[in-house]
Amino acid sequence: MGEAPAQIPTSFGHELRACLRCRLVKTYDQFRDSGCENCPFFKMEDDHERIVDVTTPNFNGIISMMDPRRSWAARWLRIGKFAPGCYTLAVSEALPEEMQSICQQVRVQYVPPKRI
Repeated sequence: MGEAPAQIPTSFGHELRACLRCRLVKTYDQFRDSGCENCPFFKMEDDHERIVDVTTPNFNGIISMMDPRRSWAARWLRIGKFAPGCYTLAVSEALPEEMQSICQQVRVQYVPPKRI
């Protein structure tokens, strides 16, 4: 969780996925090759099946965040401490309990999506 920018999606088709914890948007191949810049503890690049567990193709909207510390939108979406990159506005799925346990073990916050 730093200043180095996250990879931006190489395409904007049906292959896009969003991390269920931080909502970073990339393609499946990008998650497979380099994991999630904000959630390295999921080790997606080492366990390709985990990509399906901690990401989703079902999300609403995309925002590009270039300067998270100065962006009011980033603060409003609670992504102001994440790497610059493309993020979804909302995901509708919750992180599986096993992955929530990993978040607790490494002491990072996970906020489940709101039910509408």
